[in-house]
Amino acid sequence: MAVYPKTRRIRFRFGADGATEKYFVDDDVVFSHFVAGLSAGFPPGEESFIRSVRRFADQITDPVLKKRVAGFIGQEAMHGMEHRRLNQKLVELGYPIEWLDRDRLKERQIRVEDRLPGRLHLAMTAAAEHYTAVLAERVLSSDEIQAIPGEPEMWHLLNWHAMEELEHKSVAFDVYRAVGGSERMRIAVMAAIYAFTIPFTFTTLTISLAKDPTARQQPLRLAREAYGLFRGPVFRGLMPELAKYLRPGFHPDDIDTEALLERWQEHLFGADGVLVDHVK
Repeated sequence: MAVYPKTRRIRFRFGADGATEKYFVDDDVVFSHFVAGLSAGFPPGEESFIRSVRRFADQITDPVLKKRVAGFIGQEAMHGMEHRRLNQKLVELGYPIEWLDRDRLKERQIRVEDRLPGRLHLAMTAAAEHYTAVLAERVLSSDEIQAIPGEPEMWHLLNWHAMEELEHKSVAFDVYRAVGGSERMRIAVMAAIYAFTIPFTFTTLTISLAKDPTARQQPLRLAREAYGLFRGPVFRGLMPELAKYLRPGFHPDDIDTEALLERWQEHLFGADGVLVDHVK
């Protein structure tokens, strides 16, 4: 699908309406820590995605793919910038996430990437983009998720981010194919990431909660909220959807999100879009 991701220069207004509640997702400690952890991982993750694609910039000859790559890079850069601003607010609220975006960790990450074969790094990006696309589709298509009370500007950011993930969901995948990436490597990389999904999510969330004094004092509340998160609309049926990527011959555009994407483009950036006044 020859869709050109559009780079929107946007600015969110976190805390503009007054003090933000620490547990900004429906006063849910576990869900709020989960969202904070996601946001914390986005800036370094998306910078890595950009680096993986740029390694092959001189090998991309298709003018359509070149234009899509430029849009992908622009969107990912803006995502990292705005999530970094949100993360500063989350650190002020007491979330222990600042370590994920420290310069020392970034330098170590780049050294590891430099040692990886380029196609392997790109395969990791393509797999990660499938994760973000699946989560994006869930967030934007679920009335249950959209109805969860939360800090409005944070929800605006997540919806904007999700919409743009759908716009560029197949770019890294198509670059991987264009530069000769194999099906065997693509599937093997996804299988490895897939196997660690639940253990990684559970471990990082547990560590974050363990560093929160309020959370430590309410074990029964945490157990109830954790059950609600992992049995709720974000995770319910998630693993089978992610596993679609493991099918030989799979392409991200096999999952039709065009109508959903058009609806949210209009809702956010149409003539009366809720984020029109956020665009710089």
